[in-house]
Amino acid sequence: MQLFFNPNIDETTQSFSFDKEESRHIIKVLRKKDSDILHVTNGSGLLFETQITLASDNKCTVEVISITNAEKPKFHLHLAVAPTKMNDRFEWFLEKATEIGIQEITPIFCDRSERKVINRDRFEKIILSAMKQCNETFLPKLNEAISFKEFIKQQNKGLQLIAHCEETDKKSLKEVLKPNEDVTILIGPEGDFSEKEIALALENNYKPVTLGNTRLRTETAAVVACHSVVFFNE
Repeated sequence: MQLFFNPNIDETTQSFSFDKEESRHIIKVLRKKDSDILHVTNGSGLLFETQITLASDNKCTVEVISITNAEKPKFHLHLAVAPTKMNDRFEWFLEKATEIGIQEITPIFCDRSERKVINRDRFEKIILSAMKQCNETFLPKLNEAISFKEFIKQQNKGLQLIAHCEETDKKSLKEVLKPNEDVTILIGPEGDFSEKEIALALENNYKPVTLGNTRLRTETAAVVACHSVVFFNE
């Protein structure tokens, strides 16, 4: 099944048109024609089976045939991850985390971060493409990038964890997880969190955890944390 995306449709939608760029892709590249079936999601759990009623490369119009509502995950996984020095590594994390089943991502700038600027538009396109590729109907939320200190001030529901490499008393991630519990996990930059950041997280009720016995790259640690939580809840 090839999946298309339109964030402006809901259960009341009977017909709609794709924008010019998507219409051109559907008609010129994929060579779809009148009466062909297209599957579309709004990124909020709804899957629409539609039929093309106007095969125009300027304004492809479809009619909704049926709607399926996917079951929402019973837990909410939020990863706050420091952008990597090399953009492609963070983009790889975004793609894989979306495929695995993350719900929310916040890029955070830390004391030892080597990258202080991100291209949010590109990140959102990567997440959207990954969602469509794996036929998922929930689009992960990508928040604005903020500083570590700003993020810590926010109120996050459920279990709050920080994965760091300092030799301190830490439990493994699997030891602290509970079924169907919301989880927020902090993943630091290549140089890890600073001691001040770790102390600040602990003061704000974050629990320190380890993701294994080996030292992981930022993007690897983020994917391991994401998979561990999703797998634990299956």
